[in-house]
Amino acid sequence: MNIEQARFNMIEQQIRTWEVLDPAVLDLLFEVKRELFVPPEHRDLAFADLEIPIGHGEAMMQPKVEARILQELAIQPQENVYEVGTGSGYLTALLARRARHVTSAEIHPGLQARAAANLRAAGAANITLLEGDSARTPLAESAFDVIVLTGSTPILPQAFLDRLSPGGRVFAVVGDAPAMKAVLVRHPMAAAFQHTELFETVLKPLVNAAQPPRFRF
Repeated sequence: MNIEQARFNMIEQQIRTWEVLDPAVLDLLFEVKRELFVPPEHRDLAFADLEIPIGHGEAMMQPKVEARILQELAIQPQENVYEVGTGSGYLTALLARRARHVTSAEIHPGLQARAAANLRAAGAANITLLEGDSARTPLAESAFDVIVLTGSTPILPQAFLDRLSPGGRVFAVVGDAPAMKAVLVRHPMAAAFQHTELFETVLKPLVNAAQPPRFRF
């Protein structure tokens, strides 16, 4: 496989056609080598338009979804980011290239160890990895400019909104399959939270994701 041609095809055929046109985001997808974060047994699928298994029942998101997240968040160099679900570390690396610092939490110790190795190999330095369950609240104590949930959640816990700095944003995929929506929640400087629906998708739920009251017969 010609890796650079495959990367080019991914960006031109999958990502541009999904309304990702920000040149900075497209350039970043060339710079951060996705194949370094894919398990060796699936490396031939590194640029395919599908979720790639990474173990523990988890998967890398489709490349076009990762790219849309980056574009919609519009992270600035001075901003601090919190990520729920490190996974392979690929999205973590992309976020870190745009932000001042990324704090990322992973519930599976095996995935966290592998992501740490992947990030070292990619030369990513402005990242703090945490181990633990962060499906309902950040594990770190500080406020953040950007919070990203990399698995779906039936409801978005208020705890994430409470930890946003003024001007901050949360990205999450909210709902139950097959009716899930990617949303961006903004915290304006002096106004109520603003919710924007971005696109429809289906994403595996976070382990221990918050649940709404369910009607039972």
